[in-house]
Amino acid sequence: MNTTAPLNRSARNPFVQNLLTFFLNRQALAVGLVFACDSILFGSWVAHIPHVKEKLHLSDAELGLTLFAMPVGLLIMNPMTGWIVAKLGEARACFWSAVGVSLAVCLPINAPNMVVMALGLFLLGLSSALINVAMNTCATNVERTEGIAIMSSCHGMWSLGGLLGSGIAGAVIALHVSPQIHMAVIAGLVLLTTFLLQPTLQTIPSSSRTESGEKAGSSFVMPNLDLLLMILIGLAVAMGEGVALDWSAVYLHETIGASSQIAALGFGAFSLTMTSLRFFGDAIIPRIGAKRWLQLGSLLAASGLVFAIVLPYPPTALIGFALLGAGCSLGAPILYSASMRVPGIPPAAGLATFATFSFIGFLAGPPVIGFVSEAFGLYYGLGFVAFILLISTGLSRIVKLF
Repeated sequence: MNTTAPLNRSARNPFVQNLLTFFLNRQALAVGLVFACDSILFGSWVAHIPHVKEKLHLSDAELGLTLFAMPVGLLIMNPMTGWIVAKLGEARACFWSAVGVSLAVCLPINAPNMVVMALGLFLLGLSSALINVAMNTCATNVERTEGIAIMSSCHGMWSLGGLLGSGIAGAVIALHVSPQIHMAVIAGLVLLTTFLLQPTLQTIPSSSRTESGEKAGSSFVMPNLDLLLMILIGLAVAMGEGVALDWSAVYLHETIGASSQIAALGFGAFSLTMTSLRFFGDAIIPRIGAKRWLQLGSLLAASGLVFAIVLPYPPTALIGFALLGAGCSLGAPILYSASMRVPGIPPAAGLATFATFSFIGFLAGPPVIGFVSEAFGLYYGLGFVAFILLISTGLSRIVKLF
């Protein structure tokens, strides 16, 4: 019997081949682990948001206002990220921003009041802006120098980190482990992992200059129509991710009465479908077409939120968040890559500009939902994001992806 034939067929399978290429390339895997570490911290933190909300006796509007400190930090930092990454180099920028994220994320969970919580989230926004640009630049450098497609897989690692973070948090909550201890341990492990990855990250050629001679420090540019449409679509997709990150647990626990353990699985359900599709995204996108996927994805994401609203029960809500994750899965990888190919805009400036606005949607969306929720109820907050995603479906029909 020829036992090698199935293996050869698997190797020729583009989906399997893509995964093998990613996981067997040391540089690609190292960058992917940075994505995962960043998301593990976020996934761990968001599972404890209901705990902090209850501990500090915050209303939905107060929670939304406090969460808004993160996008404020991002807005302040993002215009400087290109310059900082150029000065430090991508590898060192990944490390020091990981240090910042790990330390900052421990502040909100220990906050005695709204002010300290907002300060921690503000610092978290500063660090998140830097690591977002640094790790995406690293991924782009690997793609360019190695001649492989890894952007979707790297974002898949980010989703996997969120899945692991929320899953571990759910177990920690069930075991009645202190949230403060949990976050401290996770932050320490992330710091150790990032430190161990440094030797590999430093072997990735730096993008000190692109082929056109553009300096890596270029951080921001006024978007033209093509980039503006990408930004608007990215805002919608990022708001879908943000609602799952910051409000899924609150919706499940407070609005429809799920236990704390089940509520922690909301972001996990979202991350599960997002992770699965992102790991195959580098093979899926060329076959379906990037533009068509943006249309289908936005429609699927909106449908997931509507499903969770119309059928407000824990099992159906988890299915709704899973559909939301599937719909949002490939939006970021497609748009991050496309933002670097807009005619008339330097690649690094296009990436930094898109990253700025899309991350604003990721971070500012949840506070906006808090304000809508305070006035009308969380059902309407989720419905607002579903409406934005439907608008994105229409924009995806006219956007040009170069």
